[in-house]
Amino acid sequence: RIAPVLILLLAFTGAARSIMAASATDDSAAAALPPEAAARFAGLALKCLHQEYPNHMSLSLESAADARPPHELTPAFYGCLDWHSDVHGHWLLVRLLRLLPRAPFAAQARAELTRSFTPENIAGEVRYLNGPGRSSFERPYGLAWLLRLAQELHASADPDMQRWAATLEPLEKEAAAHLSSWLPKLHYPIRVGEHDQTAFSFGLMWDWASSRPGTQTAALHARMLQLLRDAAQRFYLHD
Repeated sequence: RIAPVLILLLAFTGAARSIMAASATDDSAAAALPPEAAARFAGLALKCLHQEYPNHMSLSLESAADARPPHELTPAFYGCLDWHSDVHGHWLLVRLLRLLPRAPFAAQARAELTRSFTPENIAGEVRYLNGPGRSSFERPYGLAWLLRLAQELHASADPDMQRWAATLEPLEKEAAAHLSSWLPKLHYPIRVGEHDQTAFSFGLMWDWASSRPGTQTAALHARMLQLLRDAAQRFYLHD
């Protein structure tokens, strides 16, 4: 069962990159995205967003109480094989809803996002992220995608998205704090073409930091921008 899921995730990541590469304005991006492509991309996310198994977790057990199923440990983002894939699956649906709010898949997408973005689920995510031995959890790739998801929600005037953004904000704040604590300790860039690679995550983090902040994160935005400027100059100025 793993192979089909991995194929799905490879296609899924390509879908996200394609949509991110579109024009920065919603109208032009929507015009550039054929409806059949949008439906196909949405289908990728909807297929796995709450599909719990198979599941790949990196988990340090502090006690027997930590040996629980994914939907209990990370109750908002437990599908799509792993945490970061589920996070950018949520981003993909939010982005598509912003571009095509009346698309045939819109009602199902809203229902699935509403299922994820509850105060109880996000509180569970915050508890897990701040648990013992998890300072490096999904750092930087998954946490950077979490910030990009928050940015997408904050950018919309849609009432559902504004509500979801407010619900997600405690986790957004913790993800930004974890990354801001890590950046000054990073002594060299990670250049391998895998999830640990720093340049791609820096781009996602920069997008978030330079966007309109949420009510609880304005200081974190400013701090992140300065840290990213410093790190980019240290690591990439002479490339």
